[in-house]
Amino acid sequence: MSEPRSRRAAVTGIGVVAPNGTSTETFWKSVQEGRNVLDKVTRDGCEHLPMRVAGEVRDFDPAAAVEERLIVQTDRFTHFAMAAADLALEDARLGRADTDESPFDIGVVTAAGSGGGEFGQRELQQLWGKGSRFVGPYQSIAWFYAASTGQISIRRGFKGPCSVVAADEAGGLDALAHAARAVRRGTDVIVAGSTEAPIAPYSVVCQLGYEELSREADPTRAYRPFTEQACGFVPAEGGAMLVVEDTGSARRRGLPVRATLDGHASTFTGASRWAESRAGLAQAIRGALAEAGCAPEEVDVVFADALGVPEADRAEALAITDVLGAHGRRVPVTAPKAGIGRGYCAAPVLDTAAAVLAMEHGLIPPTPGVHDICHDLDLVTGSARAARPRTALVLSRGLMGSNSALVLRHGAAE
Repeated sequence: MSEPRSRRAAVTGIGVVAPNGTSTETFWKSVQEGRNVLDKVTRDGCEHLPMRVAGEVRDFDPAAAVEERLIVQTDRFTHFAMAAADLALEDARLGRADTDESPFDIGVVTAAGSGGGEFGQRELQQLWGKGSRFVGPYQSIAWFYAASTGQISIRRGFKGPCSVVAADEAGGLDALAHAARAVRRGTDVIVAGSTEAPIAPYSVVCQLGYEELSREADPTRAYRPFTEQACGFVPAEGGAMLVVEDTGSARRRGLPVRATLDGHASTFTGASRWAESRAGLAQAIRGALAEAGCAPEEVDVVFADALGVPEADRAEALAITDVLGAHGRRVPVTAPKAGIGRGYCAAPVLDTAAAVLAMEHGLIPPTPGVHDICHDLDLVTGSARAARPRTALVLSRGLMGSNSALVLRHGAAE
C-alpha cells in the first residue's frame, strides 16, 4: 500500500444489532459472559427446511429505528444497517453531515453476502400469485447488495467516498480495510461494516447448498468449532457498523481513539478447499502483520474464523501456528460467534467490535459451548479471561475461498 502512514485509521464509534444484543452494551455483556443464544429457527416459511438452528435477532423493531417511508423501501438487512449506523454515529458523536462536518468528509462502505432475500421473495410471490401490477417499484433496489450503503449515505447526507464489497464472508474485513485506506488517503470519516438477514425461506434454501451448513437440531450442539463434534456452522442475522476516523480528526473533536486499524491482507484459495486455506490464511496473516509493522509475538489475542468443519478448523489452527510459531500455541484464541451464529459478511465485523471492546475492558471473551478442544490452540472457553490485550488479530474465511486478516491495536497504544 502507498497511503501515507501519517494518517491512521481509528475506530471511534461502534453500533451493533445482533442476536445477542441490539446495542453495543448488551452485545458486549452477552459476549463476555459467553452466552449461547442460538435457537430453533422460528421464521415463517422455514419450519419444514432442514436448517434447524440459527442466530435470529428477535427483539428488533424496525419501526422504532427507521422511518416508515424507508421501511417499505428496504429489506431487513438494510434496517439492521441503518439502525447500527445510527448507534455508531451517536457513539462517535457525529450527526448529519450538514451540521458539524462537510458532507464530503464522510463516506460509507458496507459488505453484503446475499443482499435482501426477504424483500425479494415477498415481491416475487406477489408477481407469481397476483401479477406484475402488484410488484412494488422498490423491488429493483431493495434486494441489491449496495442498498445499505446507499440508504445510509442518503439518509444522513454523506457525500464522501461510498462503496460496497459484494463478497464472501471475508468481505466484512475487506470493507473495514477499504474504510481504513480511504481515511489514509484523506477522507476524515467512513461509516463501515456489514449486516445480513439470511433467515428467510428463499435465502435458507440457497444456503442448503453449502455442505458446511449445520443440520443439527440441538442448539447446544449445532455449532461447536475446534471440537471433535464439529458438524458445521450455524448462520445468523444482524451485524455491526463502525465509525472509522482519522486519528487527527478524532483528537480535534475531543474523542478517544478506541483502536486503530493498522494492517490487512487478503488471499483466495478456492471454494471449500479447506486444506488449501491453511496456506492462504497464513499468507493473509503475514501480509496484515507486515502492513501493521507487527511482530508475531506482539499479537495478544486471535478472534478466529471458526467455521466448525473439522478440516477447516484444523487448517486455521495450523495457519495460526505457521505464522506465529510457538507463540501461536500460547496466544489466547476465541470465537464468540459460536454463541451467536456465523453472520456471513457481518461475522468478522462483529468480531472486530468484540476485539475493540475486549482491549478496552481487559477481558478476552470465551468461546460459548466449546470445551473438548481437539486442536493445538489456547482456545478461551468457559469464562472470560482477564488480560491486557493491546494487539488483536481478526481472521475470516469465506465459503467461496476468500481469506482475510486484520490487525487492530488498542487506542492507548496509538
